[in-house]
Amino acid sequence: MYRPEYPRPQWVRDSWLNLNGEWSFEFDDNNKGLKEGWQKNPNFGKKIQVPFAYQTKLSGINDPSFHDYCWYNRTFEIPSEMKGKNIILHFGAVDYATNVYVNGELVGTHEGGHTAFSFDITTYLKGGQESLTLWVHDPSTDETIPRGKQFWVEQSSGIWYTRTTGIWQTVWLEAVEETHIDWMRFTPEVDTGDIQIEWELAGDYSGKQVELDISFQGQQVACQRVTSLEVYNKIVINLFGMNIFRSAMHGRGWLWSPDHPNLFDVKVKVYDGTKVLDEVDSYFGMRKVHTENGMVYLNNRPFYQKLVLDQGYWPEGLLTAPTDEALKLDIELSKQAGFNGARKHQKVEDPRFMYWADKLGYLVWGECASSPSFNEKAVARLTREWIEIIERDYNHPCIVSWVPINEAWGVSDLNYVKQQADHTLGLYYLIKSLDRTRLVVSNDGWEMTVTDICAVHNYRHGQKSETDKYNFYKESLSSKEKVLATLHSDRNNYVKGYSHQGEPILLTEFGGIGFKVGDDSGWGYTTVSSEAEYLEDYQRIMEAVFASKILNGFCYTQLTDVEQEINGVLTYDRKPKCDLAKLNKLNNLWHVPNLEI
Repeated sequence: MYRPEYPRPQWVRDSWLNLNGEWSFEFDDNNKGLKEGWQKNPNFGKKIQVPFAYQTKLSGINDPSFHDYCWYNRTFEIPSEMKGKNIILHFGAVDYATNVYVNGELVGTHEGGHTAFSFDITTYLKGGQESLTLWVHDPSTDETIPRGKQFWVEQSSGIWYTRTTGIWQTVWLEAVEETHIDWMRFTPEVDTGDIQIEWELAGDYSGKQVELDISFQGQQVACQRVTSLEVYNKIVINLFGMNIFRSAMHGRGWLWSPDHPNLFDVKVKVYDGTKVLDEVDSYFGMRKVHTENGMVYLNNRPFYQKLVLDQGYWPEGLLTAPTDEALKLDIELSKQAGFNGARKHQKVEDPRFMYWADKLGYLVWGECASSPSFNEKAVARLTREWIEIIERDYNHPCIVSWVPINEAWGVSDLNYVKQQADHTLGLYYLIKSLDRTRLVVSNDGWEMTVTDICAVHNYRHGQKSETDKYNFYKESLSSKEKVLATLHSDRNNYVKGYSHQGEPILLTEFGGIGFKVGDDSGWGYTTVSSEAEYLEDYQRIMEAVFASKILNGFCYTQLTDVEQEINGVLTYDRKPKCDLAKLNKLNNLWHVPNLEI
């Protein structure tokens, strides 16, 4: 079975059933299936391997052409150990709009191509063999949907790639009692040593007890039971007073960071008297990120971020990693190259990636796919996705920043159309209202409004022979005044009426050295023809970055080649283009300078 691993590793129950694998499938180019009631008699002629989109090799179909409407079906039986409970049907992600039918009956709909959704299907089950059918609508040329790098033209070109339609993350069933934990959120308070825990109970909550058993490196540090009198509950547990930390407090060995990815394990149980109604395994990390004095601080200490742009595409699976190990490998190779995190570019990544980032110690900037064009429908669609993104990923300590807009995509006239500038403001304050623990970049690249980080893009480093261009590049990074005065793609750093307010300045896109390996062909921002030239050019560019006494971090473009782009540190199939140990040395050759803020 493809992708058999547990799909939601931050919130684990034992009773579940993976529905990945072979499904029947059909294109519906004339959208006649709904009128003809295909959900009642899903007799589809093709086969597809879920969770891979039909455009991919791993799906078994491998058709990159436009098909805006398609159908899925599979049958399943509820295992005996799951019977007698409520059955929840989960989808990791389906691109874009979805109707879900069980035994021919509509159980729910969802719009949004990058976020998880679920339905309680208990009352739709007949017993024995059950039928699950999906109708999917993914408008190939609609520029108001958050599509990210998915091109609205059939042939990939430039920075735009093959589309993903339909199911592209795991489909699975979960069995729960009627009363169970419906939602839980962990908010670390590093300054006081507290962990704030909030939750809601589904079903009959009155008088039920919730037990929270917290351990650290195998040793129990707290255990509390709370009787629920309301749907919503919140407690604060102080970890400073626990004996386990009395010897570790000076070294702060209990905090989460890339160098020390310490995690607290949590076992959650719901009791009705002595009967256990629900049992979940989870975890959290004690991590704080904030800005001060023009710098980003991690756990109250200045932290220089060495990020890499990661678009999360694979040659045989596109947005879907072929295996769980492939997600882990990307992080491991990135760390070997000397990066301490990634900006997940124009994609909401699989929760398994966040899990490995949590476990391995790897910073993540969470970013959503942008809409190419602007109107009120695009605003609503992007806003809904951000609400769902934060609900899904809030508990992952690896995520330190959110990026709602990239390079003014979808708001290209925000310098002149106030409504578009207001959209970036709205997203900034919406995300801040949903998540007070992370930084928010209002528009990564240029034309920012209110933002926690001044995130600038600069690819003007030229070829080695272009000394004048390179000298201009190096000079433009040398001081705050020059960074803020430099135009990027003929765009100012801030929208008219807004200005730098002392927030940290990071170079969040640059580099992009194009290096052809084997039969690969494509483009990069500069080009080299050998490993030695690659390392030499990388050093040349990084010398300019590390010479800057104003930059508080960087994000190099990019981790892997993607389709026609050959500017990755790795090839598309994850082969290093150079000795990663040498690249690591270049990423750590210079000490972080004393910043002139």
